[in-house]
Amino acid sequence: MPQKVAVLGTGKIGEALLSGVIRSGWPPADLFITARRPERAEELRVRHGVVPVTNQEAAKQADTLILTVKPQDMGALLDELAPHIPAGRLVISGAAGIPTTFLEERLPEGTPVVRVMTNTPALVDEAMSVISAGTHASAQHLAHAEEIFGAVGKTLRVPESQQDAATALSGSGPAYFYYLVEAMTDAGILLGLPRDKAHELIVQAAIGAAVMLRDSGEHPVKLRENVTSPAGTTINAIRELENHGVRAALIAALEAARDRSRELASGTST
Repeated sequence: MPQKVAVLGTGKIGEALLSGVIRSGWPPADLFITARRPERAEELRVRHGVVPVTNQEAAKQADTLILTVKPQDMGALLDELAPHIPAGRLVISGAAGIPTTFLEERLPEGTPVVRVMTNTPALVDEAMSVISAGTHASAQHLAHAEEIFGAVGKTLRVPESQQDAATALSGSGPAYFYYLVEAMTDAGILLGLPRDKAHELIVQAAIGAAVMLRDSGEHPVKLRENVTSPAGTTINAIRELENHGVRAALIAALEAARDRSRELASGTST
């Protein structure tokens, strides 16, 4: 029988997670939610049949707590929860940049903590959720986190030392693709295509390329070379991308995202 799970601070990602686990067969009556605004909590109750509670009630009643608040709100939430969390209660943190030690130091001694960074494709069950164990989290706790987040996409276990890199690459990753699609759409318009047709062409190219990357087993260099004929259109485009330093800019952008994740963890920036 499914355990009782509470999602605290239920925003878009939290709601996507609820929706996914319900579709996977989790009884809504075993899913608790908290929200900052009462009208938001009521909206979630009506839409999904889940049970609105307070943060303190969630700590007392749920077997697993999933904290989806913003990083800057995590400390206050933990202070509120700590007096009410029984021994052995699994706590899953979805806050960018916040290490498991931050939670462990503020929760009762021995509390198992799992850190998860997911991304917005959870809304369409295509998320990538990266999972790391805290000091007291067992293989069973990790498997339970995978069961929950597997309802909205794929999961991947990594050492926590790799979480900031995963946040930069995967957590923020969809935004980079949207940015690229936006730029390519503008280019299509410049080349004479209507916006709607340029958008449709690019989106389908992106979907097709992603499926080939996932299913073919080929290295991306090999797949790119298959499209790049000698003295053709593609190699001319690739040359311009290299001339403008696009590869270097992407690497620098990912390093900047990783560094920001570290800043959030250290509290050196707000």
